[in-house]
Amino acid sequence: MALKEEERVLPLLPLRGLLVYPSMVLHLDVGRERSVKALEQAMVDDDLIFLATQHEVQLEEPTPDQIYKMGTVARVRQMLKLPNGTIRVLVEGLNRARLQEFTETESYYQVRVNEIIQDEENDINIEALMRSVLDHFEQYLRLSKKVSPETLSAVSDIDEPGRLADVIASHLPLKIEDKQKILETIDIKERLETLLSIMNDEREVLELERKISQRVKKQMEKTQKEYYLREQMKAIQRELGEKEGRLGEVEELREQLEGLDAPEEVKEKVEKELDRMEKIPTTSAEGGVIRTYVEWLLELPWNKETDDDLDINKAEKILDEDHYGLEKAKERVLEYLAVQQMVKKMKGPILCLVGPPGVGKTSLGRSIARALNRNFVRVSLGGVRDEAEIRGHRRTYVGAMPGRIIQGMKSAGSSNPVFLLDEIDKMTMDFRGDPASALLEVLDPEQNRNFSDHYIEVPYDLSKVMFITTANTLHTIPQPLLDRMETLYISGYTEIEKEKIAKDYLIPKQLEEHGLSKDQFQIHGDAILKVIRHYTREAGVRNLERTFGQLARKAVKQLVGGNRKRVVVTGKNLSKFLGPEKFRYGKLEETDQLGAATGLAWTAAGGDTLTIEVTVLPGKGKLTLTGKLGDVMKESAQAAFSYIRSRAKELEVDPDFNEKNDIHIHVPEGAIPKDGPSAGITMATALVSALTGRPVSRHVGMTGEITLRGRVLPIGGLKEKSLAAHRAGLTHILVPEENSKDLDDIPKSVRKDLKITFVSHMDEVLKLAMVRDTDESDTG
Repeated sequence: MALKEEERVLPLLPLRGLLVYPSMVLHLDVGRERSVKALEQAMVDDDLIFLATQHEVQLEEPTPDQIYKMGTVARVRQMLKLPNGTIRVLVEGLNRARLQEFTETESYYQVRVNEIIQDEENDINIEALMRSVLDHFEQYLRLSKKVSPETLSAVSDIDEPGRLADVIASHLPLKIEDKQKILETIDIKERLETLLSIMNDEREVLELERKISQRVKKQMEKTQKEYYLREQMKAIQRELGEKEGRLGEVEELREQLEGLDAPEEVKEKVEKELDRMEKIPTTSAEGGVIRTYVEWLLELPWNKETDDDLDINKAEKILDEDHYGLEKAKERVLEYLAVQQMVKKMKGPILCLVGPPGVGKTSLGRSIARALNRNFVRVSLGGVRDEAEIRGHRRTYVGAMPGRIIQGMKSAGSSNPVFLLDEIDKMTMDFRGDPASALLEVLDPEQNRNFSDHYIEVPYDLSKVMFITTANTLHTIPQPLLDRMETLYISGYTEIEKEKIAKDYLIPKQLEEHGLSKDQFQIHGDAILKVIRHYTREAGVRNLERTFGQLARKAVKQLVGGNRKRVVVTGKNLSKFLGPEKFRYGKLEETDQLGAATGLAWTAAGGDTLTIEVTVLPGKGKLTLTGKLGDVMKESAQAAFSYIRSRAKELEVDPDFNEKNDIHIHVPEGAIPKDGPSAGITMATALVSALTGRPVSRHVGMTGEITLRGRVLPIGGLKEKSLAAHRAGLTHILVPEENSKDLDDIPKSVRKDLKITFVSHMDEVLKLAMVRDTDESDTG
């Protein structure tokens, strides 16, 4: 391929957003003064002009630095002056030229250029490239709508490879930078390769555009179809007189709002949300969120109340029907009814029923609702650790909903239900907040008139609600929360009470649940007593009911599977149904024990007895404590040990016992944690027994805290402890003097069988508990 350059001095015409290739003929509109003068100069000379493109389209007067250096030498074929002063000129591109320098810049640009003249030759590589370029151009034309198909036939006739590249580039809607790149490529092979690369990129873009266009078209067709069907559905609904779409929903909600008995603030809030809902497009997800919120506001019982049944006698009868015992709790409910009858309107009390599992706390709440003729709702707080569970989530969160209090009020369907908050002592807290603190507002009679839920956003009046909370123990309830509640203790049942409950409540309930009649299934009194004593050991009656259920199932199996028409459970055949006895009852040790004393303990499941064992070993005074004891219990053992050392002479103990012996104190059931000060006198008694060799009476149980001076301090849970002693078959218990005020809490039936002695000093305890030499049988 021959290449030569000729130097020329030509006027320059800067082009805006346009580029002229050699062999290209096109019209230009020239309006800038400098460009017009350059054109006039070209006409004066030999009709030749240098065409070069400026970098920026918006520049009105480009400087020499703002014009590309590679351009085209063109011949001016025709000029026509238009009415608006613009000159339309027809130019024909001749050859590429490289700008060397500007020789004139005042009135117009004149430049010295090197015109590049090429003689084109074809070889096999260039021929292959030409075919590939034509093939890509054909594909481009099929995808693009910007170039007419006739262009392909015109381009296919071109034999010169350089001219082919220039003509195709002139027909492609490329950026000026890409067109300039092809213009600046002198080597023909390289020019074809550059054009091929550019066309390949353009073709990929066009294919992507086509796919997007097809997808959009398909979506538009689907949308149009849905719109058409929706309009048809609206027309049908109008003909049938039904409401339509979002407007229909709003209209329905407005009708509900008209019948809503609620504060004005709530109605205004609903109206405001409905106005927002009307303006939101049907397809918007926010419409559903607003609808859910409005439905909550409309469905809450704002001023809807049930009428209280204030007949005290009737209420007392209902409470006695449902529960045996629980006198204090029943009395408190009847007092509330009496005051309500007197003053007509009173803030709902907030009661906290505290007691071991299975004593009937939850079912008592249901009975109170029945006695008052109120709706009942129960919410379990066990394991709740998120404040939002009480106060609700803010509406900005996805899936937000009200807290358990508002949910409970909606379930209740009235603004004055009996609301049971179960297991309030089992709430926990974590990084999401403290739910117990959120409950302070709910359970404060002075504040709950305007309870604020994060989701509802408007105050809700909880002052008419009768809140009842239940707990197994009080020490896990925060003090500020406990301060807002009236505590009622429900202790465990005596054996006599359990027997009565079993006959009047539990067995009839199991008969009904298992489809049995009294003729088909009977449990004798001795069997009931045996179940209570030997198959259950609990403060409540939950396991007792479960055991009767087990008996009923076995009876049903025998009645259905065999030929038996009647099943009778007696004390003699009970073990055939329930297996061997699980607990010892009333079986005291055969002899009085040396170094072992029976203590009375309180647990979350009620009272229990605890045997404390002491062994004296040869050693150097080391005191060992085992049985998974807590710090307070360990300190009680240390206090008992120090008391005995200080009173060794009076207690007839070797004064140097601590230097010659090691002492080991053990509390059985070592896997169960134990703590509390009330085992102090029991430990001291067992220690004295082990050191003096005098046994402790097997009939005596004791409870009390000991001081270093031997004083016996008061303890808690006397009723539960005395019931445990009665259950275990003890006949005599020693109790701190200061607990004499709690004597009335102990049932008469227990007091009748159990001798209770009040003691104030350790000397009295030892005198009553230790077996005297003259009487080794019984102190009780």
